[in-house]
Amino acid sequence: MPQWDSGQYTKFINERTQPAYDLAASISHTNPKKIIDIGCGPGNSTEVLLQNWPEANISGFDSSPEMLAQAKASNSSINWFESCVEEWSPSETFDIIFSNAVFQWVQEHKVVLPRLLNILNDGGALAIQMPARYNSPLHKQLIEVAEMPEWVEYTGLPRTQLSLSEPSFYYDLLAPITSRLDIWETKYFHIMDDVQAILEWFRGAGLRPFLEALPDNQARESFELEVLRKYSATYPKQKNGKVLFPFNRFFFIGYK
Repeated sequence: MPQWDSGQYTKFINERTQPAYDLAASISHTNPKKIIDIGCGPGNSTEVLLQNWPEANISGFDSSPEMLAQAKASNSSINWFESCVEEWSPSETFDIIFSNAVFQWVQEHKVVLPRLLNILNDGGALAIQMPARYNSPLHKQLIEVAEMPEWVEYTGLPRTQLSLSEPSFYYDLLAPITSRLDIWETKYFHIMDDVQAILEWFRGAGLRPFLEALPDNQARESFELEVLRKYSATYPKQKNGKVLFPFNRFFFIGYK
């Protein structure tokens, strides 16, 4: 996992939180008692859960101490703790296991997701959202830059770090072991001041592991400039000077 910067991440907090609202609103569970937010980050998605189910016992965990510090400062009533998905092995069960924009960093979905379903109570929901990178020019052009001769020797790991598969993979994996499975994709159009703002957005998420892999600040600056050059052609200005930034996200909710 990359080293997260909570300040950078929260620069576009409204845009990053909207999918959490949409995912939570789609969960069919009338009275959940125990809810866990996997990869809670600075606590924005966990607050969504609290707004939806204020009477529930809600916990959130993240692997980033910096993110957790901000989460704890935002709401002391929630049980925050440090862990990662692969190592989390609770002795209790939950009515909702929720995760907003985290599982793209988690390997071995075919192992982890069935294990999480087993941690649910009967009728419980496993609700997950991930950026849909498979057709995203944001991601494809980043990989093109990362494979250029001056950077390819440094970017081997980040080029293969994201683990999102096609929707059919999740259907085939989860349909046989759930009582109901909802799968959908949503395209969000974020209105950005300019294409530089798209790069700024990406610094708080998918760009971070690439920048961390480069040897020095000069290489990072050159890398970002090349990414920006490609994005400038892909995301043109509108008549009023703003830039439309389409961003697809993949959702599924599996019920035990």
